Amino acid sequence: MEGIGGMGLIGENFDAVAMGRSSREDEYESRSGSDNLDGGASGDDQDTPLGKSSRKKKYHRHTPYQIQQLEAAFKENPHPDEKARLELGKRLTLESRQVKFWFQNRRTQMKTQLERHENAILKQENDKLRIENIAMKEAMRSPMCGHCGGQAILGEIHIEEHHLRIENARLRDELNRICVLANKFLGRPLGSFPGTMPPGMANSGLELAVGRNGFGAMNSVDTALPMGLDFGNGLSSPLTMMSPRPTPSMSNTDVSFDKSMLMELAFAAMNELLKLAEIGDPLWFRNFDGSGEALNLEDYARSFPPCIGMKPSNFTTEATKATGTVMINCLALVETLMDTSRWVEMFSSIVGRTSTIDVISSSSTSGSRNGNLQLIQAEFQVLSALVPVRQVKFLRFCKQHAEGVWAVVDVSIDAIQEGSQPREAGNCRRLPSGCIVQDLPNGYSKVIWIEHMEYDENTIHNFYRPFIRSGRGFGAQRWIATLQRQCECLAVITSSAVPSGDSAAVVSPSGRRSIAMLARRITRNFCGGVCATFYKWEPIQTGTAEDTKLMMRKSIGEPGEPPGIVLSATRTIWLPVTHQRLFDFLRNEQTRSQWDVLSHGGPMHQIVHIAKGQDLGNSISLFRANAAASDANQNSMLILQDSCTDVSGSIVAYAAVDTAEMNVVMSGGDSSCVAFLPSGFAIVPDCFQNSNNGMLEKEDNGGSSNGSLLTLGFQILVNSLPAAKLTMESVDTVNALISRTLQGIKTAFQCN
Repeated sequence: MEGIGGMGLIGENFDAVAMGRSSREDEYESRSGSDNLDGGASGDDQDTPLGKSSRKKKYHRHTPYQIQQLEAAFKENPHPDEKARLELGKRLTLESRQVKFWFQNRRTQMKTQLERHENAILKQENDKLRIENIAMKEAMRSPMCGHCGGQAILGEIHIEEHHLRIENARLRDELNRICVLANKFLGRPLGSFPGTMPPGMANSGLELAVGRNGFGAMNSVDTALPMGLDFGNGLSSPLTMMSPRPTPSMSNTDVSFDKSMLMELAFAAMNELLKLAEIGDPLWFRNFDGSGEALNLEDYARSFPPCIGMKPSNFTTEATKATGTVMINCLALVETLMDTSRWVEMFSSIVGRTSTIDVISSSSTSGSRNGNLQLIQAEFQVLSALVPVRQVKFLRFCKQHAEGVWAVVDVSIDAIQEGSQPREAGNCRRLPSGCIVQDLPNGYSKVIWIEHMEYDENTIHNFYRPFIRSGRGFGAQRWIATLQRQCECLAVITSSAVPSGDSAAVVSPSGRRSIAMLARRITRNFCGGVCATFYKWEPIQTGTAEDTKLMMRKSIGEPGEPPGIVLSATRTIWLPVTHQRLFDFLRNEQTRSQWDVLSHGGPMHQIVHIAKGQDLGNSISLFRANAAASDANQNSMLILQDSCTDVSGSIVAYAAVDTAEMNVVMSGGDSSCVAFLPSGFAIVPDCFQNSNNGMLEKEDNGGSSNGSLLTLGFQILVNSLPAAKLTMESVDTVNALISRTLQGIKTAFQCN
């Protein structure tokens, strides 16, 4: 066995359980892997009395710096090869042998802690079953009728036989739970234990014997997840999270049981997320475009048990991973993810409506998100009416795993039925997804993002199925790209330094920030109008223009929007033009007159330009229409345009704003009261494949896509009276506007 021999060391394969809780084990744990045994013998050892030449071992205690570096290396890779050990030893002035033995001891310690944790769980389960057994015996001594309150009659069954049936059912239930725990923590299959009952039948005997007596633990869902797992404050690892269960607060159900199930599901999801982030090939393989990694579903099915139950037969799996560096520190990003209002602001193009249903557990430390568990309902969107919005109810669990290392995981609650109501049928399920965030020395963060969802592909239009499968629609690539773009924008806008390409019209940093806030609101309202997530929209059935989605809402004149009847019209088309070419054409003020009716046939004049990042496509522009226009009212209107782009797609959102109001905003005034109705475009690559080994065709200009999917969205005030009725004339006007705009774009690219 490695590590046991001349050096007298405990190797990696040493069985700590066989040694018991001896003083030698306690001494080993107290060193926490920081001591190493030196095999060399000193001169004093050789000059022992009575002529003995035994070689005594001596301890070599590492310095605090060496321990810190060894611990950091262990977190990165607990099984370093010879090359890594040599490099680490050279850096820490240690021999390769010392590094090897330190890692062996550290792995043995982790194994011992895991087995002790398992024993503690089994002991807790045993104590719980004993308490239940005592309670049952007490109840059977003087059974009471639940209907009349009198003494119950057990019929012809003898009392001793009745007790035996209860005990038999309890023992079966205990056996099944132990099997589930062994399967989870020891990796042994459930069927390897003799006499194991199917999970669905685990409690049937007990229910037949005593009925539904109100004990929370007597439920078939109980066997699906290990009991006894709970998180306490200040614990950094799921393996050591054990504390008394908190006071229940959910209603209409057995709240203590449901709450514990939610927490146990969160732990299982966190463990799976960490494993998925750590394991590489062959579990993950690179996408064809190199923007991220896709999950090997066969290896995943062999390595991970179903966390929220089996996948519905009509669902398709989508699982991607992406890694990136983000211009934000770890704590700020965690706070953004755990605050739903800030989360939806950061990912406004992906997340629509969202709400926190319940805060199941929060840290007792003021201001800390460590151990925070929330139940959230959210809508995820792709900017097109051809892709249904994904409505998901999920848990979000946040945990700090080391100094400057946090993890946030989401998981749907499909595995837990709320009360007696069946699970609501949805179009998707969120398997363990989220991110691991690590602080970098320069104030940035390294983010590993994983998205794992199952969805009904039949509800998605054929145009968008390749785009969704590529991971750019809802995958990790889009989340990382959006996060990087938004953080870069925030850093540039809040900086006191003005980029060289910006217009000099905005003289103060406060004015730049006010314009940026207004532009962000324009983009968010545009996304909500396309996907019907920001306001409550009513669909309109006209019987014509089936390819256009029409919706209406009544605005009562709240701050930031005009009063009256607002009509939203959305249409998606395919164009044989690359994503980049189409995006550059639509955001350019010189070519705007070819499709925009507000340009009055002439070019727009850019009076303000604000860069939001290094990419020229991420910018804010303020345009004035042709000064030769005869209508004085038109000259009093400006157009504020917000453009953003990344690997997943691009958005060009704009709105007409009053000149006087914009002057206030440019001077640093409040932008929340500026009223507008946004319009714009959402552009994504089509991701269509051909027979060329599944790769996309290349254009002469080096583009990487056959064409683009263009979504056009208009919001128009058709009547200034909220109580007015929508007329067909207004509908025809909007349809004509869409047709004219699309025809201008097609003509510009000479395509039908």
